[in-house]
Amino acid sequence: MPLQEQVQEFLRYQANVRRLSPHTLEAYRRDLVTLESFCAQHHFTDSAQLDSGHIRQLVAAERSHKASPASIQRLLSSLRSFYKHQMRYHGAKRNPAEGIAAPKRGRPLPKTLDADRVNQLLSFPGDEPIDLRDRAILELFYSSGLRLAELASLDLADLDLREGLVLVTGKGRKSRHLPVGRMAVRALNAWLRIRPHSDNEALFTSLQGRRLGHRAIQQRLKYRARQQGIPENLHPHMLRHSFASHLLESSSDLRGVQELLGHANLSTTQVYTHLDFQHLSRVYDQAHPRAGRRRKKD
Repeated sequence: MPLQEQVQEFLRYQANVRRLSPHTLEAYRRDLVTLESFCAQHHFTDSAQLDSGHIRQLVAAERSHKASPASIQRLLSSLRSFYKHQMRYHGAKRNPAEGIAAPKRGRPLPKTLDADRVNQLLSFPGDEPIDLRDRAILELFYSSGLRLAELASLDLADLDLREGLVLVTGKGRKSRHLPVGRMAVRALNAWLRIRPHSDNEALFTSLQGRRLGHRAIQQRLKYRARQQGIPENLHPHMLRHSFASHLLESSSDLRGVQELLGHANLSTTQVYTHLDFQHLSRVYDQAHPRAGRRRKKD
């Protein structure tokens, strides 16, 4: 069976038997068109003529055309599925795409707000109960670098504002005491003075006294960001990332930041060193005379 017919038969099987989504089928089709083009270029008429060396050639060609690691990973996955089908239904002897590693995806750096943006966010006006509660939530997120689940699960008993501490239960049910900054203590005291009385021990509640859920907290952050003209898609983890990045820029104490964030492995925290390096690189490019001349020449 010619390669083009093999591809069409494979796609029909995925559509009619496995009932894959149109989106997945289109991804398969694009990847197998890439295979067809490669085979035509090298005068192969049957998929069985290819070995693992040819698949590596194909991957190298895609990389030279600036295909992303994610695209190459998907291409190899499509080829493995195609050859598995050929082996199962059409007597193919091998899967040449098996065992070929795709280039690793670059780990995306977390998005942060700079200190001016954080101050802009936290300076929203209002002294109504909902304003005081939202201000306390935002201040505590940024002051102590909490995860969303950690903040949402806090009870009144977890807070010791006299000592400026909060007891947090993180991943793996591990607990840690975290410092609470002066501005966060002030905001929390203002909230606690008007917090609705109820049997609920939750630190943060609705105005009716029910514990705030994750979704409600996320929505309040997005609302305050829009109110203050913050264009980023603000979410709780962005405040956590900002907390970590700003601490590391000021202290360079990676181990200390690891403890505050509750990371089990130092490698998880090291991503913030890349953020700090990016900041230093920008400062260098803007300030160093030689960097300026090089940039102008380029």
